[in-house]
Amino acid sequence: MAAAGASGRDAVSVVNEAGKGPFVLACDHASNRIPAGYGTFGLPAADLQRHIAWDPGALAVSEAMAATLGAPLVASTVSRLLVDCNRPLDAPDLIWEVSEDTRIPGNLGLSQTERRRRIDFAWRPFHDAIDRLIETRLAAGSAVGLVTVHSYTPVWKGVARPWHVGIIHDEDERLSAPLLAGLRAEAGLVVGDNQPYSPADRVYFTLERHARSRGLPCGMIEIRNGLIADARGQDAWADKLTRLLAAVQPAAEASAQKAGVVRHA
Repeated sequence: MAAAGASGRDAVSVVNEAGKGPFVLACDHASNRIPAGYGTFGLPAADLQRHIAWDPGALAVSEAMAATLGAPLVASTVSRLLVDCNRPLDAPDLIWEVSEDTRIPGNLGLSQTERRRRIDFAWRPFHDAIDRLIETRLAAGSAVGLVTVHSYTPVWKGVARPWHVGIIHDEDERLSAPLLAGLRAEAGLVVGDNQPYSPADRVYFTLERHARSRGLPCGMIEIRNGLIADARGQDAWADKLTRLLAAVQPAAEASAQKAGVVRHA
C-alpha cells in the first residue's frame, strides 16, 4: 500500500546542518514511525516498540552528541520496517520479511513498484542528505569524519550479548582504534570490537557508501539499548562518546586534505 501524498522530506531529518565540527553523524534507524497508509505492517503494537522497528535510544544519543560536537546529524524519520537505510539496494534484508524470529506480513510478496516507492520515499533521501552534507563540507575544505550511531538488543535469537557497547569498523582504524582504547579504559565496560556485528554482516553500508568511498575516517557505534532507554542513560552515553570523539578530532580534521568529492547515482 502506498504512502499517499508523502515525499522524501517526510522521511529524513537534518539537524545542525551548519555545524562547524569535524564530524558528520548519521542515525539510520532513528525512528519507529510508520508512514500513513501502511498500518502496522500486520504486527501487534508491541512489536513496533522493539528493535525490529528501530534502534531505541539512538536518536536521543545522536542529538546530544551533535549539539556538543557542533556536528550535523542526518536521521531517518521512518521505521526500518519500511526500508532499511543501512543496507545496499541488492540486500535481501533491504526490506525485512522476517526480523529475528518475527514474520512481517506487510512486507511479504511486495511488487517491484512498491519496493521502488519505498526506496524513493525513504532510502534515497537519507543518502542524498548525507551526500550533500559531505560534498558541501569537502568543497569548502572542511574536515569530515562520519560516525553512525545505533543501538542493539541484548538478546538475539535466544543468545545473550555480553557487550555494553561495540565499535564496528573495517581496516581503516583512524577513529575505531582510539574509540576502542578509550572505552576499554572505562572501568566495568565490556567493549566489543566488531561485535555484536561486523562489516561482513553487511551492516556497514552507510559508512562504505559515504566515507570509505571517499577515504574519510569513519566508524559505527552500537550501544546496548537497555543502557539508553531513558534520558539519564542517553545523556551519560552521549557525554562519554562525545568526550572520546573530541579526543580523536585530528583524524577527522586530516581528512579534508586527503579526500575528494565523490558523487553517487
